[in-house]
Amino acid sequence: MTDPMHDPGFLQDPYPAYAAIRSTCPVQAVPGPDGRVSYLVTGYAEAREALGDARLSKDTAAFFAGKASRRRLHPAVAHTMLASDPPRHTRLRALVTKAFTTGAVTGLRPFIEAVTDTLLDRWRVGVPFDFVDGLAAPLPVLVICELLGVPHEDRADVRRWSAELFAAGEPDVIDAASHAVADYMTALIAAKRLDPGDSLLDRLIRARDADDRLSEDELVSLAVLLVVAGHETTTDFLACAALALLRHPAELDRLRGDPGEVPAALDELLRFDSPVSTATFRFTTRDVTLGGADLPAGVPVLIALGAANRDPERFPDPDRLDLDRDAAAHLGFGHGIHRCVGASLAKAEAEIALRQVLTRFPAIRLAVAPERVRWRRTRLLRGPASLPVLV
Repeated sequence: MTDPMHDPGFLQDPYPAYAAIRSTCPVQAVPGPDGRVSYLVTGYAEAREALGDARLSKDTAAFFAGKASRRRLHPAVAHTMLASDPPRHTRLRALVTKAFTTGAVTGLRPFIEAVTDTLLDRWRVGVPFDFVDGLAAPLPVLVICELLGVPHEDRADVRRWSAELFAAGEPDVIDAASHAVADYMTALIAAKRLDPGDSLLDRLIRARDADDRLSEDELVSLAVLLVVAGHETTTDFLACAALALLRHPAELDRLRGDPGEVPAALDELLRFDSPVSTATFRFTTRDVTLGGADLPAGVPVLIALGAANRDPERFPDPDRLDLDRDAAAHLGFGHGIHRCVGASLAKAEAEIALRQVLTRFPAIRLAVAPERVRWRRTRLLRGPASLPVLV
């Protein structure tokens, strides 16, 4: 079969293609642009199984070892914690998990609320503006930069490099951005060693320098991963959630009437339009049978989280946004040992942002027809490139 993810209409609405594939078989071989075969997982049960299967490795360095490549992606971006298996993954994840506990996120809520208020103060009534540029993009990057101790004057550059890392179809742009953000983080770490603080990055530096539990390369890579993954996915979460509500007036009216219901709505919003459309790279380390398909060793496996979250076998009437649905089992944050470490922070940001928007601007509406919303050109993440609204 042809790869549906290269269809021109796929980025606008991938769900009809996913449904057609899943109805035939939830795990299918698809050819890539280079002719190499990958396996696409679109069923919920199969996706959940694959996400927790230790036979599917995330060690990209091992997969690409010895393979010719013209890419010059910086190692700090190519070989992050996400691209590793236990025991290395276990050790690295343990170092950052404490920063995203419920207590730690609760401590960040006043900052998130203050930043949201400041951003909403700039919104002008009656004038179309971009929800992405006006809230969804700047809020998460300001929060993660605050957490990591990135100076205010550098945050715009960090945001730009991060966005360029997801420029699908532009490998030179991606590679250049990987070097820019890695070089910046290397310099920031050096500066913090001379003038220590108490940010998450400072604590990681102390773990490296005092206990030697991190190599220097791992320290830089963790810093890059946290600053990039810590806001790109949340930006798309916010924008997708806002668009879903704006396209479903009854559900929007419900939350507008009681913004206190926003926290309970987040799981269904994540299920309905998942900000991570396809999970990050995995490959089989041995022959695997999944969803009735036999996968040989050494092939990439693409787990379509967005497709799994629309599987009617798990979520009846999946194309309907239903805020009464029990959607807690969605795979929007992944599953297993690689489940998003910052899930609680992302939900806190989304809750605060959506609640304050609906409280301050209850008459918010789309400024363009839904079909004219432009989507990001990336198959990994899913989110509007811009979202024109009126308040």
